[in-house]
Amino acid sequence: MTYTIYGDLGSGAFSAEAALAEAGADYAFHTVSLERNEQRKPAYLAINPSGKMPALKLPSGEIVTESLAIVLTIAERFAQSGLLPVDLDERAQALRWLSFMASEIYPMVEISDYPDRFVPKGDAAKALKQKAQERIRERLLIIENVLAGPWILECGFTAADLYAAMILRWRATIGREWLEDGHVPKLLALRNAVAARPRIAPIWARHFPN
Repeated sequence: MTYTIYGDLGSGAFSAEAALAEAGADYAFHTVSLERNEQRKPAYLAINPSGKMPALKLPSGEIVTESLAIVLTIAERFAQSGLLPVDLDERAQALRWLSFMASEIYPMVEISDYPDRFVPKGDAAKALKQKAQERIRERLLIIENVLAGPWILECGFTAADLYAAMILRWRATIGREWLEDGHVPKLLALRNAVAARPRIAPIWARHFPN
């Protein structure tokens, strides 16, 4: 009953691995190097034709893509993990914030990191990167302002927290100076709390060693 994650360290594959680790699942991590552009090579495109990471192979051999779908699949298969609350109202809130991050923040990450995929290099790319960063920061402030502390939901740790922690670790994407200026102290505390969870700590250290 082994799951296989396809992805690179420091990428969105962290959310999949952290969820599996938190659930106590048996899994393997198959590295697909972004530096060597392996996500665009035939071997990986046969797994996910979009060339995006991560991808998850289920024990049945079926492939699940999209980080949100992967995290939710793991949460549903390992209900005892607490990745999603049992209470339906609390569960709805966890799904709300997971969907918010996946739809409102995650798409801006690619634009911030690779603006010249969308516009010509130079001034246009710099302007687009700035706009994407502004959008990410605005959305993070929305979460900061409703965050119960120490987790997003009052009921405790959920998959929404590990997803948020991953995004907060992409400092170059958001802007290191902005993060260091103290705009989102509760989210940074949440990030540190996720990184310290016993089952996630070794995963965090592998993905984000610095």
